[in-house]
Amino acid sequence: MRKTETILQVIRERGRRQLPVERAYRLLYNRDLYIRAYGRIYANDGAMTPGVTQETVDGMTLKKIDRIINALRREKYRWTPVRRVCIPKGNGKRRPLGIPSWSDKLLQEVIRSILEAYYEPNFSKLSHGFRPGRGCHTALGSIRRGWTGTKWFVEGDIRGCFDNIDRQILLNVLSESFHDGRFLRLIDNLLEAGYMEDWRYHTTHSGTPQGGIVSPILSNIYLDKLDKFVERVLVPEYTRGKRRRPNPQYKHLKYAARRAKEREDREAVRRLEAQSRAIPSLDSNDPGYRRLRYYRNADDFLLGFVGPKSEAEEIKRRLADFLRDELHLELNEEKTLITHAREGRAHFLGYAIHALHEDSHRDHLKRRSINGKIGLRVPSRVINEKAAQYMKRGKPVSRPERRSDSPFSIVSQYQTEYRGLVQYYQLAYNIRAFSKLKWVMETSLAKTLASKFRVSVNEIRRRYRSTHTVDGTTYVVLKVTVPRGAQKPLVAIFGAVPLRKREMAYLHDNMQAPILNNKRTELEQRLPAQVCELCGATENIEVHHICKLNDSPKPDREGKRAEWAAKMAA
Repeated sequence: MRKTETILQVIRERGRRQLPVERAYRLLYNRDLYIRAYGRIYANDGAMTPGVTQETVDGMTLKKIDRIINALRREKYRWTPVRRVCIPKGNGKRRPLGIPSWSDKLLQEVIRSILEAYYEPNFSKLSHGFRPGRGCHTALGSIRRGWTGTKWFVEGDIRGCFDNIDRQILLNVLSESFHDGRFLRLIDNLLEAGYMEDWRYHTTHSGTPQGGIVSPILSNIYLDKLDKFVERVLVPEYTRGKRRRPNPQYKHLKYAARRAKEREDREAVRRLEAQSRAIPSLDSNDPGYRRLRYYRNADDFLLGFVGPKSEAEEIKRRLADFLRDELHLELNEEKTLITHAREGRAHFLGYAIHALHEDSHRDHLKRRSINGKIGLRVPSRVINEKAAQYMKRGKPVSRPERRSDSPFSIVSQYQTEYRGLVQYYQLAYNIRAFSKLKWVMETSLAKTLASKFRVSVNEIRRRYRSTHTVDGTTYVVLKVTVPRGAQKPLVAIFGAVPLRKREMAYLHDNMQAPILNNKRTELEQRLPAQVCELCGATENIEVHHICKLNDSPKPDREGKRAEWAAKMAA
């Protein structure tokens, strides 16, 4: 595996120096790259989901890798059409999602690792989606810290971005860095593979398949042209001046207050200070001061502008022209809005973003301390829509579809849904608004357990009521404990998720997950070993995966599992 990292490091260095790669196709003959790819994607949720064939990660062997490599050597590898399904979006519409076959996923991951190694060092710092070490929270945190004084927000959305990427433009962009016709032809064949929907074949004439492993990096390579246009053209043109000029009216009031203080006229001092605190200290309409800021995540982007609205509209028009003329993409006019930062709220990555303004909020020097700073807020729509899933006619209700689950599973599922949403919005200053959702979900949980055991809700609360301490704070929770003899008990808790704003949000899973087999080695080492971990055989070795314990053979009447099933369960 060291050889694999060396290969990727060489590609990364060529990308950093912007030198083209000549023989990228030959890199696809390296077996270690596939083993590395297997170790990265075998645990994905869709690894056990078949595409148009029944092939999945289950039964993985080195022979499959060798078959892919041999087909590539003879240039006879054929991509299979992806199986397309439609998943619901938040606005009621449906988004197409492609599911490739397992061999295609594996090869796509190898291609993705090569492309990422080359392009990642040169991607714009203003891009945060589908990049290692970056994501929604890094973009939102940068906006909150660095966009102070923003007057206008330009919310950008590209209409059907993934489906409308121009294939020829994408290949031209790739050909600037990869001087290898076979490598480019392989990617072109991937984009032309088509899809199966309701078992009917459809051709694709543009776009990258959503759901494909290589699609995010291809979209970033394509939209990097937009990032560089904003970063190198628009930002320099709409950025000038080091500091806003002072507000003459503010200076006059402060001077008058000092003169009144010298005369010991306290009433005049209070009156003049109050007037000065009601106006800005700097000229908000200074024609010599402009600032333009920008961040993009996938096909959504947000610009913050300090200047007049007419120039914000001009920026929007220039963005639309660039996307249409250079990338053959179209701005979604319904979602591309110009919003006043103080009077309205822009919506980006699920947050409501606006400029704070409160003259009475002071720091230790009695200066106005939050005016112009960016506030991130949980939209009330998010809480209401989530709460509606657990309510009927305005009241929390039980979830009948979960009654057949164990109490441990029911509590764990409720907690996972609640915790994930709260932790995503930890950057919001109004995160305490989730207390309403907590009450709705906790009541629904109690009613679900009460329906399962045919008892009252009060009895459920008495049975499972407990306390749990997090970061020095004790919370009242619903707690289910499953004893397991000499082993540590399984514990599921609902609640105990602090509703406190964090400067740096992160997703963290507090569920206790006991490690039953701490001698396990890395999967990348287990597959090439070619030794059965159960019987020691060294021929016809396959690696098997299970989605859940229910899929493995059940214990016999004496409670014993098959030896291989017991090891997989561990």
